[in-house]
Amino acid sequence: MRAVLQRVDGAQVEIEGEVVGAVEGEGILALVGVTHEDGPEQVATIARKICELRILDGERSVRDAGAQVLVVSQFTLYGDTRKGRRPSWSGAAPGPVAEPLVEQVVEAIRERGVTVGTGRFGAMMRVGLTNDGPFTVLVEA
Repeated sequence: MRAVLQRVDGAQVEIEGEVVGAVEGEGILALVGVTHEDGPEQVATIARKICELRILDGERSVRDAGAQVLVVSQFTLYGDTRKGRRPSWSGAAPGPVAEPLVEQVVEAIRERGVTVGTGRFGAMMRVGLTNDGPFTVLVEA
C-alpha cells in the first residue's frame, strides 16, 4: 500500500460538479493506492502514519492539530513506467480487492478521532487543493 500525503490548506474532491469530500483549512490530502499483497497490516500502518506523522506546520500531526484528512483512492500510484510509453497498471489491485481496503483505511483513521472526507471509488473525480509548503511525502507499508 502506498499513500502520497500532501499538507494542504484546503482540498476538495468533486464528482460531476458536486463536492463529495473536503478538508477545510489545515489538513492532509491522502492519495491511497493498493497492490495485490495488501491486507490488514498495511491498512493499520498507513492509517497510523496519516494520523501520527508530524508533517503539519509546527511539527504537529493531524491528531495533534485536530486537522481533517481527505482520502482519495489512487490506483495510478502503482503505475509502472519503466518500459515503453504506456504505464502498466498490473501492480495495482483490482477494484474488488482495493475498494474494501481503502474503506478500511478511512475507518481506521476515523477510529482515531479524525474527521475524514472521501472521494468515490472508481468515479472520475476532480481533486483540488492548496498545497501548503509545498509539502508532499510518500508513505509505503
